[in-house]
Amino acid sequence: MKRKYLEQLIEWNIDKQRKPLMIWGARQVGKSYLVEELFAKVYYKNRYLKIDLSDDNEFSLFAEQNSNLDKVLEYISLHYHFTPDNNHLLFFDEVQECPSILKMMKHFCEKRRDIPVIVSGSLVRTRIHRDGKKTNKKFLFPVGKINQLYVFPMTFDEYLLNFDENKYNYVKSHFESKEAIDPIIHKELIDDFRTYMFVGGMPESVDTFLNYKDDKIKALKMVSKKIREIYDDYLDDMGLYQTSTKSIIRSRLIYGNIYKQLNKENKNYKISQVVEGAKNRDAINPFFWLNSSNVILESFLLKEKVTSPLIRNEDSLFRVYLSDVGMFTHQSGLSFEKFLIDKDNALSGIFYENYVATELVARRRELFYWKGKRNSELEFVIDINGEIVPIDVEKGKDRLESLNEFRTHNKTGLAIKVSSNQYGYNESKKLLTLPFYYFSFYLDSLN
Repeated sequence: MKRKYLEQLIEWNIDKQRKPLMIWGARQVGKSYLVEELFAKVYYKNRYLKIDLSDDNEFSLFAEQNSNLDKVLEYISLHYHFTPDNNHLLFFDEVQECPSILKMMKHFCEKRRDIPVIVSGSLVRTRIHRDGKKTNKKFLFPVGKINQLYVFPMTFDEYLLNFDENKYNYVKSHFESKEAIDPIIHKELIDDFRTYMFVGGMPESVDTFLNYKDDKIKALKMVSKKIREIYDDYLDDMGLYQTSTKSIIRSRLIYGNIYKQLNKENKNYKISQVVEGAKNRDAINPFFWLNSSNVILESFLLKEKVTSPLIRNEDSLFRVYLSDVGMFTHQSGLSFEKFLIDKDNALSGIFYENYVATELVARRRELFYWKGKRNSELEFVIDINGEIVPIDVEKGKDRLESLNEFRTHNKTGLAIKVSSNQYGYNESKKLLTLPFYYFSFYLDSLN
């Protein structure tokens, strides 16, 4: 499968000032596939070594006991018959299983920057946090000594690229030309988008769908099974690197109640509605695990007057989304039969909110929402080069009351509506309407 992150790996590889590269991301978002299958096997064919630190116990033990870079390189040359140099790539996978390798990135940067080195891991921060609490020693992260790349589940544009590259190019060219799409194709693209909302962006889920896409019912049935497996794996992972059984239980409860919390009238996350009698301070460790593992997305409340840059208040109310739209659909309990049959009413507005949240975070944007008086609300607010831009997320209908209320407090220009409607721009209202399938391309155009 194709991933947009490959371009960033290529740029890193040819950069004369490159440093060791750390790739972050939740479990099963395709980090290893990206590095080995898409990058190493093409750009370092027969010239790379992958060391899986979750599987190679002998190397991990040696590295933990020997912090000297030269000794580690000697070990690699001797045991793997591999000579690390500027023409050979070293790839350390699952680095959370051997934090000493992460510490060694500083020495790679200072002494052997000629060697292209990539490390990846999904639970690195949780392991460091756990070990620090056990040993009472602070982990010195190699700040300034590494390049970093964050990998997320496939955004809609990535999904479309793999599903139908011709259609992807068609949508991209029309967006760049600021054109609305033919109504028949528009409807088809909305259907494609809705399918993405069920399949999600986890690479295994997308791959499963693509393998069976000629039989859509069977494809969605197989996808449903695959997502259930991934979801259960995430729950199992919550037993890793946490300091207490209570934190594990609360992590699972918090994660498992995200859809329910968003589906109530007041969408703010309230831990007391999940764990009886609990307060937010009781959930610090579980939320740390979920956030640092990149499996949840937090959005923070802004009120009335908003200024740039956007900053969260420590005591701010917040909402929580899932990092993948397919996982969110799974948590809602919506079956693929219901999804196929009830095309108009199956998905409520919170599904689309979760989608927009994932797209924003995949571009490394923090999440904020806005509330004014008289129940006025805008689902997201972003900062574009110092300009505050509100985003209204709707299934299709026009609703401008909240935007008007926002503008009584904020002298903002552009506002964005993301919906199933056609592309358009209302000059008098300074309102840009983006169909769901354009939103990925719009965000990329800002970078």
